[in-house]
Formats: sequence, structure tokens, C-alpha cells
Amino acid sequence: MTIHLIKLAVGVDDAAHLRALQSRRLQSFGEVFHRTRMRPKRQDALLDGGSIYWVIRGAIAARQRLLALRDDNDEDGRPCCRLILDHQLIETQRQTRRAFQGWRYLDAADAPADLSEPTGGNDELPADLIEELKRLGLW
Repeated sequence: MTIHLIKLAVGVDDAAHLRALQSRRLQSFGEVFHRTRMRPKRQDALLDGGSIYWVIRGAIAARQRLLALRDDNDEDGRPCCRLILDHQLIETQRQTRRAFQGWRYLDAADAPADLSEPTGGNDELPADLIEELKRLGLW
């Protein structure tokens, strides 16, 4: 049974900014990854088609497939987990989320759809406009 992770993209302005940051990491290290202090215990379910969903400026906005989890050390030599991510960043329908620390599991049923998927008739409105309408209570 597939499960996903959800993580805040701190200091990231939008999906294009995250894409640029990860492109630099790919050039420097040869892979796209994110380090996290705690190793997810549900590794089998995560690697069975799971993704990491990025919360950017208060809403899930993009995702990347999880390819592997590796033991690693951070810059200070402390043990951590390296989440190896697919190079492709897929933008999703925006889904508002409150701030939290670390990462959380996200059930597949609760994950937002990719923007390339049908949205039920809302395709004509840009995602940022829909988010603003929701924030104002008009959607």
C-alpha cells in the first residue's frame, strides 16, 4: 500500500524556485536528494510508488517520486537519512497546509492531484487564483 511524505520547502518561493535549487544540487552531487534527521519507518510503503509532497508558502504545490532512502551524515557529521528523489518535479493542485516541523506521512487518498490531471472543471483558472479565492472564503 503506497504512502507519501509531506514536507515544508522552507525559503522556497514557488515550484520554479524549488526546481532551480534542485537543478543546482543535481549538478553538484549527481542526484536530487533531501536530508532529514529521522528515517521513515514505513520505507516499503514509501518506495512502492510514494512521493514527497512539498508545502510551498502554506500549500502543497508540487511532488517528487521517492526513489530510495539511504543512511547519511549531515554537514556536522550527525547521522541522518538521505531521501533520493526523482529529477522531475510535478506541480500539483494547491492544498492548504499549516506549518509543522519535520515531515509527516500522507495517505494516498489525501494527496492532491497533479496539475496535468483533470480538476473537475476548474482548468480555466490558474492555481494561484484558486488559492487566493479559497483564502478569501470565495471558493
